[in-house]
Amino acid sequence: MKIIKYFLEFIFFSILFFFFRLLGLRFSSILSSFLFGALGPLFRKKKIIIQNIKLVFPNISEVDLNKFINSMWKNYGKIFAEYVYLKKFRSSRAGSYVEIDGVDILEEIKKSEKPVIFISGHFNNFELMAMEIEKSGINLAAIYRPLNNIFLNKIMVYLRKNYICKNQLVKGISGVRDSFKLFKEGVSLALMIDQRLTEGIKVDFFGKNAATTTLPAQFVKKFNAEIIPVHIFRDKNFKFKMKINRPLNFDENENLESITSKLNKWIEKEIVKHPEQWIWSHNRWKI
Repeated sequence: MKIIKYFLEFIFFSILFFFFRLLGLRFSSILSSFLFGALGPLFRKKKIIIQNIKLVFPNISEVDLNKFINSMWKNYGKIFAEYVYLKKFRSSRAGSYVEIDGVDILEEIKKSEKPVIFISGHFNNFELMAMEIEKSGINLAAIYRPLNNIFLNKIMVYLRKNYICKNQLVKGISGVRDSFKLFKEGVSLALMIDQRLTEGIKVDFFGKNAATTTLPAQFVKKFNAEIIPVHIFRDKNFKFKMKINRPLNFDENENLESITSKLNKWIEKEIVKHPEQWIWSHNRWKI
């Protein structure tokens, strides 16, 4: 039955993609925002979203909670429409869609010719971060989790390799092995560290243990790699602001858990700045 469901989803989203290409970015964004606001709750369990939000904001009122969830789904809709126009984003002039604070840091990384680890979370249209870093001239690879829908996943892989970041590594043992190999060859890595990882370690995240990847910490211990935090948020419509931060500092005697805990704290700080722009539908605290 799942294969039939996936195929029907593929047909539905393929029709939307085609229709959005005819509408243009602005009108596609408006329509997609409306559709996701109305239909989004049918695709994900509202219970998980509410649990996650209340865990972080325990005193939120029902009125604010509903506004929060509605804003989140509308934002998802805008992101979906933007996938149709990734080629447009990729070929755009610097600053047309994404205003970057920290261009000087990217230039320093390029000049050093030393690979680094860029870390971030699923903030708004998170794909644009890897795109902009690669557009700056940095040799980059990104680890991604394949979609469950095998039909839609083929489209996503094509979009990611052609318009976001050409070096795409599949999440898992092979992806980790390839990431070490590429890093040794001078390729920087973009890692999303805010989702549940079954084989990760239990680290505090907003006051509750969450299974968290130790991969960035492994690079710190194994290669003394610099960890560069990156954040993006939607400023208005399809205009974004992206922040490239200075490398985080770690003591030589810090272990994997300590480093990972510091990274979780950074993610927490960025989430609360623009909470409606994070991916609350993910079952982050499932152990």
